[in-house]
Amino acid sequence: MTDDLEPLSPEAGVERFLTHREPSVRESTLNNAKTRLRYFLDWCDERDIEDLNTLSGRDIADFVAWRRGDIAPITLQKQLSTIRQALRWWADIDAVEEGLGEKVHAPELPDGAESKDVHLNPERAKAALDYYGRHRYASRDHALIALIWRTGMRRGAVHSLDVDDLLPEDHAVRVEHRIEEGTKLKNGEAGERWVYLGPKWFQILDDYLDNPDRVQGTDEFGRKPLFTTEDGGRPSPQTIYKWVMRALHPCSYASCPHDRTPETCEARSRTSNPAACPSSRSPHAVRRGAITHHLIQDTPPETVSERMDVSLDVLYQHYDARTEREKMDVRTDHLPQE
Repeated sequence: MTDDLEPLSPEAGVERFLTHREPSVRESTLNNAKTRLRYFLDWCDERDIEDLNTLSGRDIADFVAWRRGDIAPITLQKQLSTIRQALRWWADIDAVEEGLGEKVHAPELPDGAESKDVHLNPERAKAALDYYGRHRYASRDHALIALIWRTGMRRGAVHSLDVDDLLPEDHAVRVEHRIEEGTKLKNGEAGERWVYLGPKWFQILDDYLDNPDRVQGTDEFGRKPLFTTEDGGRPSPQTIYKWVMRALHPCSYASCPHDRTPETCEARSRTSNPAACPSSRSPHAVRRGAITHHLIQDTPPETVSERMDVSLDVLYQHYDARTEREKMDVRTDHLPQE
């Protein structure tokens, strides 16, 4: 607690935050926030926290652990998003220390934990890729979205890629588990594979390497990351998450469907929460959309399973977002004509 903070009880803080949010969000959004913050108030009451000034990063970690035992991972992520927004606003009014909201760390979702309905559909993928191809060709965002859409890679796999993993003669990319050199794959060595891109898609990544805006560099292990931060380092999986979310905000490549402006949108500033956009899509949603797109295009499930490093059981249960009509159409192509 610093001398610059002004005392504010949790109850008063929640009431102020909801009053602040009310004019700018839908009633359903406000009701969801009320419900999520009610659990935060219960926790404060249980811990005898009477002043938001006293909250620390350790307290926030304790709250996350407290909620994690009662709800599903995807529900926890949604609840913590609201808590993060509240903490940022409370920091603005000198009720909590600056930066406390950034200490809200949601646990990683298990494979397929999100709803199958949350995926990037082919129309949006094409619209985004067409825009980046015309106006920001071979930019970081163009290369990143193209790679995940074409291959369905997890962000952890994207995080692990080096420049040397591009295979020009094969128009492919190599994915390796290098846990002793700072990167790992979800399924360890079993997830290692070569993934075919094809000439058009490979060229985007190859041209990205020559983009003057791309900062060349090495990580602490002397490896050259494929995607780099502004200082040339390897971006964390969380950074990749934010890059993808922002790149797929509709207003990044089209017009905003939510009647917002960049100046007022809570999803657009550098310090904002990219997930605050109702149309945002995470890397996992892009992966799910890519898997579904492959299946709709009649790619054999066994091929998708190996290409995307996902078991057939998990693929069908958590990733296959095809409608029943789309599934029937694919099966029909393989039926005897008579």
